[in-house]
Amino acid sequence: MLEMFKHAMAKLGTTMDLWFEEKIEIGFGTTLRVRVEESLCHFRSDFQDIAVLKTSRLGRMLVLDGIIMVTEFDEFAYHEMMVHVPMLVHPNPAHVLIIGGGDGGAVREVLRHPGVKEVHLCEIDPQVVEVSKKYLPRLASRLDDPRVAVHYADGAKFVEDHPGRFDVIIVDSTDPSGPGEVLFKEPFYRNARNALTEDGIVVAQCESFFYHREVISSLFSFLGGIFPSCHYYYSMVPTYPSGIIGFSFGSKKLHPVEDYQEARFQALEGLRYYNPEVHRAAFKLPTFAQKTCSPPSNTAS
Repeated sequence: MLEMFKHAMAKLGTTMDLWFEEKIEIGFGTTLRVRVEESLCHFRSDFQDIAVLKTSRLGRMLVLDGIIMVTEFDEFAYHEMMVHVPMLVHPNPAHVLIIGGGDGGAVREVLRHPGVKEVHLCEIDPQVVEVSKKYLPRLASRLDDPRVAVHYADGAKFVEDHPGRFDVIIVDSTDPSGPGEVLFKEPFYRNARNALTEDGIVVAQCESFFYHREVISSLFSFLGGIFPSCHYYYSMVPTYPSGIIGFSFGSKKLHPVEDYQEARFQALEGLRYYNPEVHRAAFKLPTFAQKTCSPPSNTAS
């Protein structure tokens, strides 16, 4: 459709200036506009609207229900921080579950760790995986690794059905609406705790402390009652709302800084954002966010 329109405009001698506009933060009086060169695909799956756009400066961009999921330009800042923080805190992360993450970026990062024996990717929408393999090969490059098992299923039900199975659970979810809403609720996190091994860790996408304080506060109001070690950390990703994206860290035993296994960082190659200094600094929050991004008390039961 986009190419047909460009061709028609060219015949008229008119130059097109095409922009994608994400309006999710319109309530704050802000939007994000990205210049687009080409629509590589756009269709409706059984679950959501899916588009991959070729942008002028940000590479290829995956958009679900009108919301930017990843761009080739800055996805590494998101995936490296989501994955390597828990993977380098756990002493031996051999069995990993990723919920969501059908683009493959989290799988790619998990498999940088030589001790990983199996990765289970639980993605509700098969079309996200297929589109990513076709149009986003930099992200999806490791989805065919023999250690990876892909499950097209509801992530909340999947954790409920696998008690005591995983060392690390990574929740690479969309925003708390539509299919991703259940992944921000207390029953999911109680089941996630049960799906962990005794020293297991769950990390989840947890929004921006600039724009989404109500969402974060609601999550941390119950998270401290589930995990004795409960923390918020963040990464800087220009194409996410406010340029900041946060993560919740929950563990039965391990502290994200005190139990950090820094020596294992040296085995990782090709990282562009994550390093030991950034790991520690990511848990240092600005004053206005400290109360919002912490539980009332760590009284896990």
